[in-house]
Amino acid sequence: MSNRDRTTVVILGAGKGGMAVLELLTLLPGVEIAGIADQDASAPALQYASQLGIPITQDLVSLISLSGINLIVNVTGDSHLDLLIAVHKQPETEVLGGSASKVLWDFVQHASQIQSQLFQTEKLAGMGTFASGIAHDINNPLYILLAFAENVLEETDVPTIHEQARSIIEAGKRIQGICQKITQYARSSKADYIAAVEVNEKIEEALNIARYATTLQDLSIVRRFGEKVEVLVNPGELFQVLVNLMTNAIHAMERRGTLTLSTCYENGVGKISIADTGSGIPIENLEKIFDPFFTTKPPGEGTGLGLYNVKAIIKKYRGELKVESEVGKGTTFIIELPRSLM
Repeated sequence: MSNRDRTTVVILGAGKGGMAVLELLTLLPGVEIAGIADQDASAPALQYASQLGIPITQDLVSLISLSGINLIVNVTGDSHLDLLIAVHKQPETEVLGGSASKVLWDFVQHASQIQSQLFQTEKLAGMGTFASGIAHDINNPLYILLAFAENVLEETDVPTIHEQARSIIEAGKRIQGICQKITQYARSSKADYIAAVEVNEKIEEALNIARYATTLQDLSIVRRFGEKVEVLVNPGELFQVLVNLMTNAIHAMERRGTLTLSTCYENGVGKISIADTGSGIPIENLEKIFDPFFTTKPPGEGTGLGLYNVKAIIKKYRGELKVESEVGKGTTFIIELPRSLM
């Protein structure tokens, strides 16, 4: 994209309004955020912007007077700031403030709520996909639990009762562990929380959920992990991305094939690769797969939101999502995210 097609923006105000505008603008490919300012150093959007590598400042004048800025978005609600902006801004810089800024804030808040609902809808739809696998994993320890509980009712030897009680406790803990995994996936995550996430561990967590999509008995899992690969992202959202891509890969292989999970650092970014040996994606669909509600699955078997949500999450953290596919040979999704600043 050329500089002529790019809009350079600064944001004044880092409270709720600033946070909402920041979250929206980071999703837009044609927008570059040159900085965000607020006199309150603890303002939430300042912390969030800092984690994303966006310049922050408490000196509003220095940000207003920058050259090369196309648009100033003022969400402070301070009418006295209008004069300051008029005095210090460059002649070519436009200003969005006052009532227009309030309308933008309302729109962004509404869009943010819709996006959050789409994310959660996809998660809950996924629970239906996982249902049979979850039921199978719960039934095994549940059968053991019930069998030993019935034995205890008739057993009179105390050491034997203690041994069977330990088996009951172990089976109960297995069921508890399964429930904790599912709860972790289904719950909403705090969208503005970013941390240095250890990717290899998160992949293993996601695989524990994705395996419920279908039986893994005839699938081979190949791990090619780099050492301590970290990226800067919301842990819950990365978890959702990985579960979605792994589930798609497992379905594409129809229970037979190889799922290859790779991580490394490359050109200063964390790189995650999820490759399958499935049916592949026809070239005419490669550009459509990220469109909302596009799906090749039969009615009732897919929302068409999965890859749309995945791409939105990756873009939110200034990352890239690439796909390589060949019909009959398989598909590889490649995620690139900023490396931890820690």
